[in-house]
Amino acid sequence: MSRGTFVPRLCDEHIIRYRQHSDSHYFSPMAKKRWNKDIAYAMTPFKLLTWPIGVWPLQVFNVFSLIRWIMTTCCLSTVVIMPALEIQFGCTNTDMNVDSLMLTSCGALAMLKTIMFRVYTEQLADNYNSAINDYLTIEDEEKRVIMRRHASLGRMLACFMVCFSYFASAICTLISVLTKNEDTQLNVTNVETVEEYPIPSRCTLEYLHVPTSMAKIIRLFEFMALILTSTSNHGTDALFLNITLHVCGQVKILKADFNNFDTAGPRAHERFVALIDRHNYLLTMASKLAEAISIVILIQFFISSILLCIIELQLIFALKTNNFGGVAKDIVILTSFMTQLSSYSFVGDYLKSQIEEVGLSIYQSTWYNLPPSVMKNIVFIMMWDQSPVKLQAGNFIVVNLSTYMNIIKTSMSYLSVLRVMVDA
Repeated sequence: MSRGTFVPRLCDEHIIRYRQHSDSHYFSPMAKKRWNKDIAYAMTPFKLLTWPIGVWPLQVFNVFSLIRWIMTTCCLSTVVIMPALEIQFGCTNTDMNVDSLMLTSCGALAMLKTIMFRVYTEQLADNYNSAINDYLTIEDEEKRVIMRRHASLGRMLACFMVCFSYFASAICTLISVLTKNEDTQLNVTNVETVEEYPIPSRCTLEYLHVPTSMAKIIRLFEFMALILTSTSNHGTDALFLNITLHVCGQVKILKADFNNFDTAGPRAHERFVALIDRHNYLLTMASKLAEAISIVILIQFFISSILLCIIELQLIFALKTNNFGGVAKDIVILTSFMTQLSSYSFVGDYLKSQIEEVGLSIYQSTWYNLPPSVMKNIVFIMMWDQSPVKLQAGNFIVVNLSTYMNIIKTSMSYLSVLRVMVDA
């Protein structure tokens, strides 16, 4: 299949590839329907999230996809520029400055992800085309269950991350409306009322002489900008985590093949070499994913570590002043950041552990019954397991649960220092 439009339908090329790869001699309509359903189940939600912003790896890369990506980038730039201008004008309070810093960071991070996913489109497309081929060449029901289980996990992560980010955007918009209403009631004698917006931009709009009568339209536009930022940020995360989980599922299937290898069967040497080639192929796919996400994860972890301690400090102040709207907003934003960090850490740890266990699965098999010429190949697999492919932030920080806990502990330490400084 060429890197073109994703269509959940078997073409002649896929049918030929299946017949060459499978031991079956009958291509049934039931199997064709089942594969179509599996591919659509595993990939359609992620296409719906990333195709509108121009980063779906299996799309046709033409002028229309470029226009979608440019429009997304331009809209994200407003999320970066307007809060930064608010800080520059200096007419906001501390809470709004924190919100401006957070939105500027999130917008910049979303822009980075859309750019890097365009730069590394080939690596992502290779993995997604490989996933389609895996679904087409599935051999038995047990392996199909493993693949669907990992696809379900990817869908659940995507649903929780994206929906929670949408919920956070709605909360920010709702709080801005309620804040405006409170100011109107408290200042009924004033002719001018103070308008608040989901994205801190009051001073910028006043500088541009935008009439306050357009406040509702501006709030709607900014809410849509927040939704787009959430999609560009968490939607790209979901796209990457989904295909990484698929690779994990394929490694798990490979482990089962090594563990259940029939040394007494015919052509044992050829079958074992085929498993070694499959192992090397999966390591190559995992390496491409690690290369594509390295810079993104580094910036993601750096920004999240700083924002976590700042927002936690803001949450403490909101609790002291009984600012329940601020408390709700801070809790939702903190949960969104924590979900993002924990998802990357969990998937990175899972990928590393699955690849490291390939050597153990061979050791647990009846490898001693293999011919001497075949047993020599086991050494290469053991060597590969000594330095497994793993997700790394900037190619030097391993992304796993241990790193996640270190980030949490570091953020809490910075929070303690900030509390002491403020109380002093």
